[in-house]
Amino acid sequence: MMNIEILAPAGSMESVIAAVRSGADAVYLGTKDFNARRNAENFSFDELKDTVEYCHKHGVKVHLALNTLISDGELDDAQDAVRLACEAGVDAIIVQDLGLADIIHRCAPDMPLHASTQMSVQTPAGLKKLKKLGFTRAVLPRELSKEEIKNLCENSPIELECFVHGALCMCVSGQCYFSALLGSRSGNRGACAQPCRLPFGAPYGTGHDLSLKDLSLVDYIREMAEMGVCSFKIEGRMKRPEYVAAAVKACRNSVDGILDNELRSDLRSVFSRSGFTDGYYKNKLGIEMFGTRQKDDVTAAAAVLKKLEKLYEKEVADTKIDFAFTGILGEPISLAAQADGKNVFIESETQPQPALNKATTEDSVRTQLEKCGGTRFYAGEIDIELDEGVFIPVSELNKLRREAIEKLDSSGASAVKTFKNEFVSIKPHSNGKKRLICRFSDIESIPENWDYIEQVIVPLGMEKNVKKSVRVSVEVPRGIFGSYEKILRQLTEAKEYGITEAWAGTLDGIALIQKAGLKANAFFGSNIFNSRSLKVLEDMGVNKILLSAELTMSQAQAVGGEAPRGIFAYGRLPLMLTRNCPQKNGKSCADCKQNGKLIDRRGVEFPIECRMGTNDILNSVPVYMADRLNEIRNMDFILLYFTKEDKENCAEIISSYIRSGKAKGDFTRGLLYRGVE
Repeated sequence: MMNIEILAPAGSMESVIAAVRSGADAVYLGTKDFNARRNAENFSFDELKDTVEYCHKHGVKVHLALNTLISDGELDDAQDAVRLACEAGVDAIIVQDLGLADIIHRCAPDMPLHASTQMSVQTPAGLKKLKKLGFTRAVLPRELSKEEIKNLCENSPIELECFVHGALCMCVSGQCYFSALLGSRSGNRGACAQPCRLPFGAPYGTGHDLSLKDLSLVDYIREMAEMGVCSFKIEGRMKRPEYVAAAVKACRNSVDGILDNELRSDLRSVFSRSGFTDGYYKNKLGIEMFGTRQKDDVTAAAAVLKKLEKLYEKEVADTKIDFAFTGILGEPISLAAQADGKNVFIESETQPQPALNKATTEDSVRTQLEKCGGTRFYAGEIDIELDEGVFIPVSELNKLRREAIEKLDSSGASAVKTFKNEFVSIKPHSNGKKRLICRFSDIESIPENWDYIEQVIVPLGMEKNVKKSVRVSVEVPRGIFGSYEKILRQLTEAKEYGITEAWAGTLDGIALIQKAGLKANAFFGSNIFNSRSLKVLEDMGVNKILLSAELTMSQAQAVGGEAPRGIFAYGRLPLMLTRNCPQKNGKSCADCKQNGKLIDRRGVEFPIECRMGTNDILNSVPVYMADRLNEIRNMDFILLYFTKEDKENCAEIISSYIRSGKAKGDFTRGLLYRGVE
């Protein structure tokens, strides 16, 4: 039998119990801080210890989600959270932040590290990079096709985990800044306000062209296991226990080859958005994948909740207990019991008495000892040594059995993992001269005069169409997926052409750039939020680093380390990286002609930038900081990010940044002053 792990979400203790009793092999949960579902009930340290103990008694593992970006001011508290996880006996920690991963690897070397889907790793090169960073498992993006998952399984040096049921974000996880820009509630910090469920419409589209149906790959679990996936994850730490129970049971049925159409119907009733989709897995993208939560979806849940409660109302008897009973005249009655490799011995204060009427028999003793109902134990071997003609009260037999079970149930604690505090000193940054770096999505918009530009970034594959210069570098797409061999080939050709540097917003891209022999720079999407994360990239050989656009100016200025760093100082911030193009819900690519847009309920337009099978949904207005350049301190470069601007407009904006000019038209300061939760 394949080693298949059903991994269940748990936002509360009731959900933990529902998951365990419904057949989960592992649960994942969060504490009060540093997890991507901060609005779930979550667990205190004492609750975490109790949860781990309960789960381990049932042979169920506990994965702790510490999967958000961490600021420099939070690193000590994050390290303390790791210490508590070690003391509680947690089985693995799920991480997004490279700095926190480094802390765990140094302070708790025995703790398995799982790379969150928020790390956006999509390629074998990225998985190999994770292995070098100490990760033992990666949670893959939800957007992968069956063929892409199979290829990753065949080339991965670490375990792979896939989501098989639950909500689908429109955006590739870890690459969404929509909630942050609209209301400072960062998805990378566990506070997403889910703007994708609001009416953002493409012309002639559905009216909700960022809202996908829920994912369900329950039918494909065995197929995926044969491909090499080891863990099958259910989304839903903010959903009710009945949902958890139904989803776990459906997955368990799939593994066991049981077809239960009634449960499938109940699973849709308890929560869905116009049903389910397997579009990404089947590589059938498009309008059929989109859906919203309708009134019928909400009312359907009430009819099945009571029924689904029955899935977890009783304790699961999953632990065998062996008994050895002794009832000999002249000696105290005793019961030895063994379970989970533990032994207990109970001796009664009473002794067997000669029977005046009906004597106690071996069968009657066995009948009482087999009554383990309502506990996690079931009776195994029962060895009985009993004198003939004696009487032992049934109440005494029951008392011995109860005491033995209680002792076995409470004996032992979860294995504590080694933890040692470690302080890594990172020097404050000392910046050089502030340089101007310009990124162009369209090479036709590059101005003729480069005098004040340190470096020009162009799309990978377009470098030969720009006048040859050591100041030209290339940008690797954040959405690589199955195109990594093509990207590697293009990078190799760029190097042969004379390009020396390339920019990438994911570990995948950085790994491919370095494999091609170019200098790697960390670009938008890298989510470098603290000094430790920057140091990890620095130690990895990354050359220049664009800091997270979710940092405030003061936070960015305080990031230490030696590597040259900069901030996003101009341009329409990419709000979402999507594999499903929302524009296609209303227009074909031929009709769109690279002029796609989304329109919100107030009529505000958000342009769509298409590239290599993925799309960037851009902010409605650009970040503008030319008039506040004196406030940008401790940076080695500032980035001007051109998307929809023409050549004349680009030249005018560059001139404004050279002479600290005022903005023309609508603009935003991004998150440089207000930051994120």
